[in-house]
Amino acid sequence: MAVPALTKTHPVADELAQLLFEGTDRERVHGVWRRLVSGKEFAYRPGLPPEERTALSYERLRLLNDAAGDPVELAADPYRLAGLHEWTGPVDGGLTTLASIHYNLFLGSVLDHDGGRDRDLSAFTSLRRTGTFLCTELEHGNDVASMETVAVFDRATGGFHLTTPTPGARKFMPNTSLTGGPKTAVVAARLVVDGEDQGTFLFLTPLSDESGHLPGVRVRPLPQRTGTPVDHCLTSFDRVWLPREALLEAEHGRLGADGTLASSLGNRRKRLLRSINRVTMGKLCMSAGTLGMSRAALTIAVRYAHSRFLAGPKAGDRIPLAAHRSHHGRLLHALATAYAMTFLHRSLVSRFAVHAEEDRAEVEREVAVAKGWITWQARTITTECRERCGAQGLFPANGLADLPLNIEGGITAEGDNLVIWVKAASEMVFGHQGVRAGESGDPEGRELTELPFLCDLLAEAERIWQDRARTALREGPSGDPVGRWNATSDAALEMVSAHARLQAADAFLAAAARAEDPRAGFLMRSLCRLFLLRQLGEHTGDLLAEGRLTPDHVRALPKAVDTLVGELAPHLMTLVDAFDLPAEVLSGIPIASGGSVGGDEGWDESEDGWEEAGVGAGVSVRV
Repeated sequence: MAVPALTKTHPVADELAQLLFEGTDRERVHGVWRRLVSGKEFAYRPGLPPEERTALSYERLRLLNDAAGDPVELAADPYRLAGLHEWTGPVDGGLTTLASIHYNLFLGSVLDHDGGRDRDLSAFTSLRRTGTFLCTELEHGNDVASMETVAVFDRATGGFHLTTPTPGARKFMPNTSLTGGPKTAVVAARLVVDGEDQGTFLFLTPLSDESGHLPGVRVRPLPQRTGTPVDHCLTSFDRVWLPREALLEAEHGRLGADGTLASSLGNRRKRLLRSINRVTMGKLCMSAGTLGMSRAALTIAVRYAHSRFLAGPKAGDRIPLAAHRSHHGRLLHALATAYAMTFLHRSLVSRFAVHAEEDRAEVEREVAVAKGWITWQARTITTECRERCGAQGLFPANGLADLPLNIEGGITAEGDNLVIWVKAASEMVFGHQGVRAGESGDPEGRELTELPFLCDLLAEAERIWQDRARTALREGPSGDPVGRWNATSDAALEMVSAHARLQAADAFLAAAARAEDPRAGFLMRSLCRLFLLRQLGEHTGDLLAEGRLTPDHVRALPKAVDTLVGELAPHLMTLVDAFDLPAEVLSGIPIASGGSVGGDEGWDESEDGWEEAGVGAGVSVRV
């Protein structure tokens, strides 16, 4: 059996990796996390019950914290924070969740408010206390504006009484158990002063110490969910007193000593959105985690495709799975999408890191659109990779089985994908100016090999669906807002989908233009063309009807795709080598290193023919 090498041998893979992983900033953004997950402390431990797997994730969080440098600087750095998620995602989904909550939602929220750096944060930066974030309530998920938890201002003490008024107001799914040691939360609650609701703010709230949960804090574990386990709980408060400094304040809301609220924002909804602003970075984090899972899944599946042999067309022939178009074609389409996802994510992290206040709304919308598209694509890719590895893909030891389940968490976290796309769609129907009719030019004489032409076509598809959405909204039933939106939403969501793919293609093309080695440039352009042709397939009827494609283009499309797949197939290994998954990780995954679960490592010819070796004996694979 031919076993693929565990280190890159093709120099083109090095340049592709530079393009994928931040170029000259690669070591700063990714280096520490890549080395971290290569350590034996992150090796897979088969047979652990959920409680022990959760405890292990907290142990690894401490190792991560030791390696992170200054946690305050990490929380303030979108590039490194996203990079953390990319590398931990494929290794330990529970760790990724805990790190995202502690560094982004908890520590980041504290730092984003007045005096964040002036507070004593040492308990959190040393992880003597783990931070968590309590916003969503049992009966108030995406409609957080309706949350019921209250923090009542107490004039006598200057502090607050934090209360859960109804069963439906219990905070839903935070990691608030005693596992992992003492914890402190940032709690979203309505600030009530003299009976008047001032809007939702964040309150720094200790939950537990070495002896257990603090008085008035009620925590009930939730049943085990799918994916890597985390200590999710229902949490409520019974008149928990908080000191004045527990309120996190900034320009959007400051409470005077006399109980008067000063705010730069005119309404309670805007104050809520500003208070929980870290959710936008959270969307980038969730996307990053699923990106890492997608790239890991593809690396495993492609390596297995080259080491798994089957009967060839002639008696006695043995050929690898990768030789079959039905196999490598699906992997190549997934690879093209994964590259596009990565470059889209890179462009949005950069844009988020430097955006001006006047661009906030647009950047937040683009991040939300990308989060939906990336995490949905990640689910499709990891499922495809699992299937391409057959029964071997069902064993967690082979690194694939848990990935789609963990991605489900990313699809739901920081806003359910469909909900955030509906919000984006409602804003973009009239508030977004895309390509207009006629701008893409006459299609006669244009070729399906021309990348700018393909991008123009995808832009036209976005424009077509936007026009349909606008027409539907104008013609919808008057006096019935829900009915009008129901008539509009399907077209509006198709517009958002086309927009996400166009943004990904633009980012892909920009990255391809930075390639210096002609061979790397060829692979990048070819893979980008494959991505674009796949996206355009479902729109050919509309583009033909609008005169943006000719009948000859439509007839030539399948052949153009097949030709590209044939040209790229010999480069499958180079394309996944560029994902730079550490050799230490790959060597611990049986099917990624030429073996299999139940393979020769467990064979003993003595006695009954088998000895108890465990799943993947001697390997170090990931949770």
